[in-house]
Amino acid sequence: MKTKSKTFIFEKENIWYPAGEGVVRQIMGYDGQLMMVKVKFEKGAVGNPHTHYHTQSTFVASGKFEFTVNGEKNIVCAGDGIYMEPDALHGCVCLEGGTLIDCFSPMRDDFLTSK
Repeated sequence: MKTKSKTFIFEKENIWYPAGEGVVRQIMGYDGQLMMVKVKFEKGAVGNPHTHYHTQSTFVASGKFEFTVNGEKNIVCAGDGIYMEPDALHGCVCLEGGTLIDCFSPMRDDFLTSK
């Protein structure tokens, strides 16, 4: 059986999972090749520096964040995007509470098993 999400995912019916202090996430759709995740941060919350073999692209839906990707630091806000190649060391600090939309290829199996 193919691993995939439901076709329609409604925020009000979808569970938010803890993803660190002041951080929660919702899985918004996936199959083996792709996963989209909504990540909500409180002001001051930290996305600890980490790496993974997935390609990641992040869209800042709201808020303001200081991102560091492979040693390069920049401030991003609503409407901005960040690209992280596989194995890039990356993390962020939330300067103004907000939401990120993360897309991964391939999907993050660990997000499905750590729910």
